[in-house]
Amino acid sequence: MAEILAIYTPYVREGTATFEIDPPSLEEMRERRRAVVERGLPYLVAERDGGIVGYAYAGAFRPRPAYLYTVEDSVYIRPGSQRTGAGRLLLTALIEACGRAGMRQVVAAIGDSANGASIGLHASLGFRPVGTLERVGFKFGRWLDLVLMQRDL
Repeated sequence: MAEILAIYTPYVREGTATFEIDPPSLEEMRERRRAVVERGLPYLVAERDGGIVGYAYAGAFRPRPAYLYTVEDSVYIRPGSQRTGAGRLLLTALIEACGRAGMRQVVAAIGDSANGASIGLHASLGFRPVGTLERVGFKFGRWLDLVLMQRDL
């Protein structure tokens, strides 16, 4: 989990893919993973040359029982390892694992409408745009959109 936190922290501190402002603690990251795994959802890592280059997981979309079969995906790749195919491999495996877990829908809530890499990756794997929530996040002194995409399983 320390390697996963090391991957996530630059996205929090320097990027707009997540609207989180302060990096979580290692204990918080462990708790987040535990919640995903205890629900029977996938939490995956991609390794190369003995190290973790990325991770992906499917978490609850919303807490109400009616959303039980809908999940939200998250995919993060170590800075410097983007565009190596790790994101595609992780998201492909995540989609398959969600289907095996009995999920029906996967929602991507992509931070920042300028995040073309994530939008393109999701689109290439069958996600379709379902809306943009305009100027709903405020980070680094500017308002950011949240792009919503959805894939039927």
